[in-house]
Amino acid sequence: MATKTINVDMLAKMFLAGAQNIEAKKEYINELNVFPVPDGDTGTNMSLTIMAAAKEVTALDRPDMKELAKAISSGSLRGARGNSGVILSQLLRGFTKAIREEKEIDVLTLAAACSRARDTAYKAVMKPKEGTILTVASGIAEKAAQMAEETDDLEVFFPAVIAYAEEVLAKTPEMLPVLKEAGVVDSGGQGLLEVIKGAYDAFQGKEIDYSAIQPGSGINVTKVNAEDTADIKFGYCTEFIILTEKEFTETDEHEFKGFLSSIGDSIVCVADEDVVKVHVHTNDPGLAIQKALTYGQLSRMKIDNMREEHQEKLIRDAEKLAAQQAEEEKKAEAEKKASEPRKAMGFITVSIGTGLNEIFKELGADYIIEGGQTMNPSTEDMLNAIDQVNADTIFILPNNKNIVLAANQAKALVEDKEIIVIPTKTVPQGITAIINFMPDADAKENEEAMLEEIKNVKTGQVTYAVRDTHIDDKEIHEGDIMGIGDKGILSVGKNIEETTKEMLSQLIDDESELISLYYGEEVTEEDAEKFTGEIEALYPDIDVDTHFGGQPIYYYVLAVE
Repeated sequence: MATKTINVDMLAKMFLAGAQNIEAKKEYINELNVFPVPDGDTGTNMSLTIMAAAKEVTALDRPDMKELAKAISSGSLRGARGNSGVILSQLLRGFTKAIREEKEIDVLTLAAACSRARDTAYKAVMKPKEGTILTVASGIAEKAAQMAEETDDLEVFFPAVIAYAEEVLAKTPEMLPVLKEAGVVDSGGQGLLEVIKGAYDAFQGKEIDYSAIQPGSGINVTKVNAEDTADIKFGYCTEFIILTEKEFTETDEHEFKGFLSSIGDSIVCVADEDVVKVHVHTNDPGLAIQKALTYGQLSRMKIDNMREEHQEKLIRDAEKLAAQQAEEEKKAEAEKKASEPRKAMGFITVSIGTGLNEIFKELGADYIIEGGQTMNPSTEDMLNAIDQVNADTIFILPNNKNIVLAANQAKALVEDKEIIVIPTKTVPQGITAIINFMPDADAKENEEAMLEEIKNVKTGQVTYAVRDTHIDDKEIHEGDIMGIGDKGILSVGKNIEETTKEMLSQLIDDESELISLYYGEEVTEEDAEKFTGEIEALYPDIDVDTHFGGQPIYYYVLAVE
């Protein structure tokens, strides 16, 4: 029998199932990233983005289509992390705009929504590149439009669209040489496909494990409940299925339930032909299992320690309370700052280490968002920072090419302040930008000056490979040291210092005057000083400036100017 429409309840289930599926597949998607660096990757960013929207959806109580659309759009926009997350949020934004006035959704509405999703995402990217998530979204929109002309049956529509999306994804290596060289499809496109596949599973009525999706945090936690685990009478939640070897009679069922009652509570014992589903809370799961074995073989056994889970819940509650108190202190500080007279211009910068945080503070940054390289901040993080900087004009320094889109998305959501995003792609570019700030010049003059100065910064970053790959004509093995420049991998080796020197040799030219070296948390001050001496000996005519950066993962971050 044909299925021709989806109501709001089904759409909500499909969306949450899509979110669950990408959460489950995020590490697989991360593995598809071309650069084998230990950063926050595509799968992680897309999962965190859609999970922010899922949180909004689960907080709703019997929503209509407009409320559901708003929760998906707003949650994903604010939770967007990294370029892939921002593009996913724009796809969801476009999609929900097309369906929010509907009572139910049919193939024509879905086709229109897919087209609007594609158009919205393309507009959000300044220089759209084919062979990416955008290409897969475009393929989905094209196939959806075609299928809408051929059928009104969603059970025919969905499989055809998904199959075509898989075909388009498989062709992405032919569109982007870097994908072909690394032997992978586009990770963002794969992520989008996983969302759609998860949604289709829910449409088909498959059993979905929604355990990764937590309800919205609308409850105000004011006190940790220190309930004693002794209040839990029976400590082990025990479940299994009996594959009976002979008829499981009513007498057997009555006898078995009586036995379970003698050793526990919360008993479920349901017999269906030659299968018996059993659930019991007990202090001795072995007794339940031994008794069950007298009726047949056991399958799908699962035993959870409820006392341990209770303790973990108490710890989570305590952590929540601590985070809430920290947030309240931060809010109080922000309110104090907000009561002061507004200044003309302020700075928000993304930073990646304790030493670099201090450098930015000394240079005049008003607010520092930590975690740029290892955990891309969300649009919501940007908006919170903007709220706490009491200035008419705020410059944002993303300091990572994967954060620029999120910063621009935050800019578009702010109305009471002028936001200027300086598209710094590395921390050294950010440092150069803020150093060249001129307090006596206006915002436009400062923007132009900073944009001009960051062009003169060449950046190098030294880290380790997390997997084997082939990229930039280099064979890379897990554990190798890599020197990464602004446009690709410049050096690969086994030794941190030698790999850094090789990379540096490709960054320095006749006009180079300064090398700025920021050493990470895994490099000692002694080793950094020794290495600085080696660089000074190699380049006696160039000044070398060394600082503690404190960044994780990256042994050295350096700039050549």
